[in-house]
Amino acid sequence: MQKKYIVRLTLEERDHLHETIRKLKGGSQKVRRAQILLKVDADGPCRRDRQTAEAFCCRTKTVENIRLQFVLNGFQRAPDGKKREHPPTPKLSDGEWEAKIITVRLGAPPPGYANRTLRLPARKVVELEPVPSVSYETVRQTLKKTA
Repeated sequence: MQKKYIVRLTLEERDHLHETIRKLKGGSQKVRRAQILLKVDADGPCRRDRQTAEAFCCRTKTVENIRLQFVLNGFQRAPDGKKREHPPTPKLSDGEWEAKIITVRLGAPPPGYANRTLRLPARKVVELEPVPSVSYETVRQTLKKTA
């Protein structure tokens, strides 16, 4: 079967990919994609997808997808991959919510407590806001981000 998406790298693109591999720039996925692109280059080694997949311990479909990304979206998108548009879980807090946490945290501790813990502002925010629950870890991250 003839390949539909053929990768042809320019000299500059090849140099950029070699530099990425040599310096281990970016994450491991980026380096692996760079290696795969170099192996399937039509002007270079031009390995078959199955050979490339076996060499890098991945599926043949992965190699096909990297070639597809390169041809359709260009050189910059192929090694980096697709950026996520929205986080997997929506953000619980907003600016108003964070302001309430900071206000509660900066106030005096309630009677019976010598110091404030992170659990106290979490409980207070649940009382003030219409949210079912808030983790003390979320409060910690919010306070760390604003500190």
